[in-house]
Amino acid sequence: MADNKPIIEVKNLKEYFNINTGLFRSKPLKAVDDISFSINKGETLGLVGESGCGKTTVGRTILHLYKPTAGEIYYDGKLIKSNADIREFRKKATMVFQDPYSSLNPRMTVSDIIGEPLDVHKLCANKKERQERILELMDYVGLNSEHAARYAHEFSGGQRQRIGIARALAVNPDFIVCDEPVSALDVSIQAQVINMFDELQDKLGLTYLFIAHDLLVVRHISDRIAVMYLGHMVELAPAGEIYDHPLHPYSKSLLSAVPVPDPKTARANQRIVLTGDIPSPLNAPSGCPFRTRCRYATEACAQSMPEFKEVSAGHFVACHRVDEVN
Repeated sequence: MADNKPIIEVKNLKEYFNINTGLFRSKPLKAVDDISFSINKGETLGLVGESGCGKTTVGRTILHLYKPTAGEIYYDGKLIKSNADIREFRKKATMVFQDPYSSLNPRMTVSDIIGEPLDVHKLCANKKERQERILELMDYVGLNSEHAARYAHEFSGGQRQRIGIARALAVNPDFIVCDEPVSALDVSIQAQVINMFDELQDKLGLTYLFIAHDLLVVRHISDRIAVMYLGHMVELAPAGEIYDHPLHPYSKSLLSAVPVPDPKTARANQRIVLTGDIPSPLNAPSGCPFRTRCRYATEACAQSMPEFKEVSAGHFVACHRVDEVN
């Protein structure tokens, strides 16, 4: 269970990519633009938003797979800055990738895939210890020991994702970025993998940043949920609070689209349909990034970016008109 000590703190994080727009000209694509949040030890923070909003970039930048353009990332109160800091951090923080088909090396056996982090960080004294650790990790994720000598292509999608999870657990991490780890799997398999994440968290005391676009999956696993739109964080609150009382117009629209199993409730629900397409992060609107699709937008929304502020205990929102629209 989560305690109140932040294990990961992100302050004013920016990640810009320079895109060539013509002869000797380039323009920054603002994938992540000035976001701040923290994740407490033992907690799961769900990160949601539509495709292209910068969710995956946040996860990869925290792990320094992308070099942050600006901002600070702290692990256990310590700023991660130098290459030595990053190396130490990567012994305590790993990632489960979205696509179990492309994230595993087809030329390596399961044993070698799971054992690679052990070799890189020199965590085993000898071959016997290494093999015992690999079999222990396979057992954690529900794979049989006879699977160790097989190759990734011999497994189903769900089993491949389990191999990826075992690899992420190899360094005995405290923090794992889960980048849409179930989106490529069948619904029946999704439930098994989500339950396994839950069990591993209880057993090993893990902390997760769980990136997804399926709001039902996020609700099931998350303690708190953050909503992203066009590189900005627009709302952050405890999971129950964000489902029962969303405050930002974008969060309301997202939640209105979640399917409800009861037909009567589903008919009574008013679907909030957004007009227009999501703007390009290369040409983001001035002021509030959501204003071009928001029915409450006024001239003030075009003038300045709304402050990401706490409106009630633990509930943060970035909206100029939050008091008027709720």
